[in-house]
Amino acid sequence: MVSGCYDLLHAGHVAFFKTAAKYGKLHVYVGQDQNIKFLKGKVPYFSEEERKYIVGAVRYVEKANVASGSGMLDFEQDMKNLKPDIFLVNSDGFTAEKKQLCKENGVELVVLERIPEDGLPTRSSSESKKELKFPYRVCLAGGWMDQPWVSEKHPGSVVVAQIWPTMDFNDRSGMATSSRKVAMELWGDKYPDGDPIRNAQLLFGAENPPGSEYISGSQDHIGLLVSGVSRIDYDGKFWPNYIENTADKETCEWLSNVLNFAPLQPRPEGYNPILTKNLDPKIIKRLGESGENCYTAILKKDVKLLGESMKETFLCWSDMLPYTVPDWVMQEMQTNYFPKYSGAITSGSGGGYVVFPTEGKVEGAIKVKIRY
Repeated sequence: MVSGCYDLLHAGHVAFFKTAAKYGKLHVYVGQDQNIKFLKGKVPYFSEEERKYIVGAVRYVEKANVASGSGMLDFEQDMKNLKPDIFLVNSDGFTAEKKQLCKENGVELVVLERIPEDGLPTRSSSESKKELKFPYRVCLAGGWMDQPWVSEKHPGSVVVAQIWPTMDFNDRSGMATSSRKVAMELWGDKYPDGDPIRNAQLLFGAENPPGSEYISGSQDHIGLLVSGVSRIDYDGKFWPNYIENTADKETCEWLSNVLNFAPLQPRPEGYNPILTKNLDPKIIKRLGESGENCYTAILKKDVKLLGESMKETFLCWSDMLPYTVPDWVMQEMQTNYFPKYSGAITSGSGGGYVVFPTEGKVEGAIKVKIRY
């Protein structure tokens, strides 16, 4: 007997069933929809009847059933009824409660390691779902150029990178979480098919309906929906006049390896980063050029130039929109990052994460994966 959710059935599940079937006739119990919602906070992708049917169609499975109970041990009564000789779990699914239940029912507990079929990658449901979930985006340089009231003073570039959702980033931290939530209203928690630029236009329109007081910049939507690294050029309009992109594996993996994130506190509720504006065309020219230099640095895999371009964006923010860089954030950067690295930037205005590049290992830093 085995039990589990078995949503989004993948090769790892089949390999587990294959190994389990070597111990005898295999009975699989899938969790009820309502119990999975109770345990995980959301309903499964496929209903209990669909999951029962899919699991039952695997040739190593003698019979598939829907578990009758609730909670982490939703199969407890089913074990009493079936009276299996053996109950099998993966090593990451082992718990003391399962061990005790097997002991009480005279069932042998077998713990299996997660070993994939030869030539196939190790899979888990959580990792498979992450790959289907909506990405995040990080702005590395040129931020605010996507607002017409900035780029109309001088054209320039923004650089964004799409990143895998390997963790949940904080809200109000400059990681496009507001735009991402609108995207999930449109497409669910799944990355959409189709032309990514067209999808970015749809998302831009959905987040900025007619009458919006503040227009969310299109670099958020392009960064969320276009894979790899994008240089986005603005010239006084909401939508860019040019987009250059690289989704090259080697480039994206290099950027993943050198980027580091360190958490700051999120910006406060009601925070207004544009309360004071100094829209000097000379500052905005520097800002736009920092985006160009950032993209060049990434293509050249030049970590020093990358850091310098990120730092230049940060300093331009401070000069152009002073409220985007509170005193405590500037002190943090000047004390702990600028002296140690070629440069750094904050992921958002007034807080979020410090993003800094280095080819060395940084203890405790958050690592991300650029999606290519």
